[in-house]
Amino acid sequence: MPTLALPRHTAAELTRINQKFYESLWGGSRLVDPGRFNTWPMVRELAMALPRRLEVAPGLRPRLPLDGTCFVDISQKALAGLRALGASAIRGAITALPCPDAGFDLICALDILEHVLDDDKALRELSRVAAADARLLLSVPLHMSAWSGFDEFVGHYRRYEPAQIADRLAAHGWSIEQSAVYGMQPASSTLLGLGQWYLTHRRERALWWYNHVIMPLGLRLQKPLRWQGGMAAAGPGVDELLLLCRRA
Repeated sequence: MPTLALPRHTAAELTRINQKFYESLWGGSRLVDPGRFNTWPMVRELAMALPRRLEVAPGLRPRLPLDGTCFVDISQKALAGLRALGASAIRGAITALPCPDAGFDLICALDILEHVLDDDKALRELSRVAAADARLLLSVPLHMSAWSGFDEFVGHYRRYEPAQIADRLAAHGWSIEQSAVYGMQPASSTLLGLGQWYLTHRRERALWWYNHVIMPLGLRLQKPLRWQGGMAAAGPGVDELLLLCRRA
């Protein structure tokens, strides 16, 4: 198997890539209610028990309840969409959260850690704002052997091996309580390549199809999450894991 190198971007370059991609994406999107995602059955129960809530980088796909949750995002268009529905939303990044120490009992950060060059700094920030015995809902893509041009195009810096993300979390005081196989990335490299070409050369048309066809269809085809204790088995065919962690 060939050696796979990480993309060579600086932190500033990664921020620009992410801002450009997600400003375009959210500019043509409508906010999807959290209740429409397969994460909702567990999130609803957690949210009722843990009222001090933070969600980092939700875009217009928040998973925590709009009412009572503090949302932090770098996208102005995402913030505007959240605020339009009455949510509390402030601008900030996962590596410098504009939030008080130990201020939250439930923190959600889905599909974000892989976008950050200094993920240790991001995990330190998540730990800083977490109260004692807090919960962290986190998702990450798996296996650098599955790296494709699409990862770099959407601003990923890395994919994680299961043991690697477990060790990173443990080093910052988090233990994995439950996990589930997650994500809907197509297995076809041809389909991924076609999507990337359209996003590069026909961005407006590609985003229209994503927002009006692909996203609604994906919501309808979601499967219920099957939670397992600890770290789920994550072989080569598993693209992403959803992790529920507890502050040790």
